[in-house]
Amino acid sequence: MISLTDSQSKNPGLTGFGVFFLFFGMILFFDKALLAIGNILFVAGLAFVIGLERTFRFFFQKHKMKATGFFLGGIFVVLIGWPIVGVVLEIYGFFLLFRGFFPVIVGFIRRIPVLGSILNLSFISAVSIRAPAHAAATEQSSDAETQAQHGSFTCSLFITGMPGITVSS
Repeated sequence: MISLTDSQSKNPGLTGFGVFFLFFGMILFFDKALLAIGNILFVAGLAFVIGLERTFRFFFQKHKMKATGFFLGGIFVVLIGWPIVGVVLEIYGFFLLFRGFFPVIVGFIRRIPVLGSILNLSFISAVSIRAPAHAAATEQSSDAETQAQHGSFTCSLFITGMPGITVSS
């Protein structure tokens, strides 16, 4: 069981409000103010939930510097007043940063009754996720002890012609 401190249990609200403001800002034709507020709340909420040190370690890993540059650069571009360009940069950086979580999310969604049956349709289940060799090697070497303690879970997604991600934990 994971125990959360009082501040950690309340701070997912910051992240949630950040996502809400980002979504609402895009619906209202890329409103600069809402997007800026959403960006600040999302990053602040993430930092409060997992801690400042772990946030910095996550964003500033050597193999994630390109993704961090796009994500934080997109936030900066939104803050200076170019919302469409900034959101495009942020989305690209977000997918590069969090691509390791997508197989876990797909595995979780496959266990939900209605959504799982949709994902198991023949033309959808033919799409699977696989990781580039260097990303899988990096994740496996850094999490070898965790994998030994918790067993193994692998979810593959491969889109024809594009390298994907494999996560083992």
